Amino acid sequence: MVVNHVKMEDEDYLDVQFWKSKSLTERLAEVTRLRVNYYTWLNGFYPEKIEKVVSQRTL
Repeated sequence: MVVNHVKMEDEDYLDVQFWKSKSLTERLAEVTRLRVNYYTWLNGFYPEKIEKVVSQRTL
């Protein structure tokens, strides 16, 4: 196991750089995995259908 000490102010930047280095397919696969894990934990199952809703914040 490897441990890297990172300053808190650099953490967000490093996270962004890490995800930018991944392909779109890898990022989408990870979001899907996290979504399945969350819904399974929350409800005990993953819904068959999830409605697509896009909302935009107004400034």
